[in-house]
Amino acid sequence: MSSVTIFGRELQAAVLDLDGVITRTASTHARAWKTIFDEYLRRRGQDGERPAEFSIEDDYPKYVDGKPRYDGVEAFLQSRGIELPWGEPGDEPGKETVCGLGNRKNVIFLRLLEEGGVEVFDDAVRAVRAWRQRGAKTALVSSSKNCHRIVEAAKIGDLFDATVDGGEAEREQLPGKPAPDTFLRAAEKLGIGPEAAAVFEDAVAGVEAGRRGGFALVVGVARRGGEQRLREGGADVVIASFDDIPETAGRRGQSHFRGERRLSTTHTVSAAKIGTVPHDAPWQSAPARRPPSALECFERLREQFAEKRPALFLDYDGTLTPIVSRPEDAVMDASMRRAVRRLAELIPVAIISGRDRADVEALVDLPELVYAGSHGFDIRGPDLRREHEGGRAALPELDAAEEALRRELASIEAAHVERKRFAVAVHYRNVAEEHAESVRGAVERVARRHPKLRMRGGKKIFELQPDIDWHKGKAVLWLMEVLGMDPERVVPMYLGDDVTDEDAFAALEGRGVGVVVGDDTLPSRAGYWLADPDEVQPFLETLIPLLEGSDT
Repeated sequence: MSSVTIFGRELQAAVLDLDGVITRTASTHARAWKTIFDEYLRRRGQDGERPAEFSIEDDYPKYVDGKPRYDGVEAFLQSRGIELPWGEPGDEPGKETVCGLGNRKNVIFLRLLEEGGVEVFDDAVRAVRAWRQRGAKTALVSSSKNCHRIVEAAKIGDLFDATVDGGEAEREQLPGKPAPDTFLRAAEKLGIGPEAAAVFEDAVAGVEAGRRGGFALVVGVARRGGEQRLREGGADVVIASFDDIPETAGRRGQSHFRGERRLSTTHTVSAAKIGTVPHDAPWQSAPARRPPSALECFERLREQFAEKRPALFLDYDGTLTPIVSRPEDAVMDASMRRAVRRLAELIPVAIISGRDRADVEALVDLPELVYAGSHGFDIRGPDLRREHEGGRAALPELDAAEEALRRELASIEAAHVERKRFAVAVHYRNVAEEHAESVRGAVERVARRHPKLRMRGGKKIFELQPDIDWHKGKAVLWLMEVLGMDPERVVPMYLGDDVTDEDAFAALEGRGVGVVVGDDTLPSRAGYWLADPDEVQPFLETLIPLLEGSDT
């Protein structure tokens, strides 16, 4: 299968949402939602106090955008403290049930659609056609049961190799967004895994679904604004138009971020100020998407540390040690250990790893450090101990998932199931290439049976974790608070190499320094780059005399 380059990643497929990404029907949906909810709330208010009307600006993106219709009804009513019986899909439109109100919304939407027609976004159509001409596959995912009607009216059916809509999701009993099941079903129809595909979504629920599904790239499409919400939901990149994709538009030098764009650890610029970016902004003198080298730009960091003391947060695998075939062989070099030990004598140092906390603590073997294992669910250091309460509550679910994964993968040679305290990891680095899809499929099936867990991907690894709003970035912020790191006096620095480290880079944007280790062509929220652990070591060693000579 052919591949295309999207934001520096070689991908075989793109999976796209419909409303707000390909077609301009989001405003029509919003008008229909407002009509039915305001009708219902007015009727309800005749017998007492009337709840606040439906707000397109606030309630539409928060409660209904991107979700299956009936789920949207239930979510909005709960926000107003209203509980209705679910009813049946065949309920008469307008009946006082979740399904009845949802059916009424559909009647109004179809009427508005017939009156106004369907408008498509030309930039999206151009991009999809370009990808298909290069041999990539494309799929359409929509929570709407009217998807095929909209596609037919818009005359864009030839753009997609596969479609998953609300009707199919209902028939197949696939949970709606933010669950990843509809996206994963689309990838399955295309015959590819999520690690070879990009997701394009305009709704936070859809962005979260792409992130949970382990897709290689999740692109937020902010046609109506809301860039920050999409980033916080897990988008790797946020665009206002498909013309912002350099490889598609043929403008490789163009920045691919809109709205707030992270330029370096000291410069943040809004779209309105693009013309006044400082001339020394690092991305202007480097290829698009490539952050500057932390070694080459060390003088800039020296200036930043002139008045503030750094605190150092380090990933382990791929950062302090090279990635190896057997996780137990990832032993830190003695010279790297000496550098980390000396830094720990000068500043706070913490290891933030996806490994079990006890595992990484034994490998590093420096008791003076703070260790956060399982992506921050298990934290321990001198006079410090914390296990995330939500993680402990998920232990029975993890136990069941581990047992199921061992059964599912027993026949696949070299597939390794690793039970961590707060996660179950499946390593497939040594699995034959033709069996990699079978591994992914097994993990997806188990994830669907355990909705309290989320599936995340990494370098030749799939992982099931508690589906809780907690990750490496949240762990770093918690440690800064509990260790009393005054932001006026301390600047946090995080070094990491994997997709899970992007959570930490995002958390420190505007308040610290992110250094991504590895491929410098992939999208990252980090402000600086180092090629590999062999560059990490001299970088850390360069910090030592700087800190020894500082009296900050």
